[in-house]
Amino acid sequence: MIAVLVTLAGALGAVARFAADGELRHRFGWSTPWQTTIINVTGSFALGVIAGLVTGAGVDADWQAVIGTGFCGGYTTFSTASVETVTLLRSGRAGAGIGYAALSLMLSLASCAAGLGIVYALG
Repeated sequence: MIAVLVTLAGALGAVARFAADGELRHRFGWSTPWQTTIINVTGSFALGVIAGLVTGAGVDADWQAVIGTGFCGGYTTFSTASVETVTLLRSGRAGAGIGYAALSLMLSLASCAAGLGIVYALG
């Protein structure tokens, strides 16, 4: 049953990512990978908050999987960020590719840490 719930939560996360990506492209006219970075950073922050909340609350591991692996895993997209990085590198834009990969990773890690930190500070 949990596998079905993780699948459904992952589908909801993927739909949320699709909607956010489309909205960012439409609103800002981006044809660059920045929308992926924003999605990954916000998803990492959400997972940090969720991880902080469930750690102290004794939430069952199955429900942690539904929320974390399912929804947040469906929302964030490391694979798309990887493809975008390789595309930049292959197009001769090595500096942009390396910078994008480094910045995306650093911002995602920092936002996850911020999410955890906020929960721990308030908890």
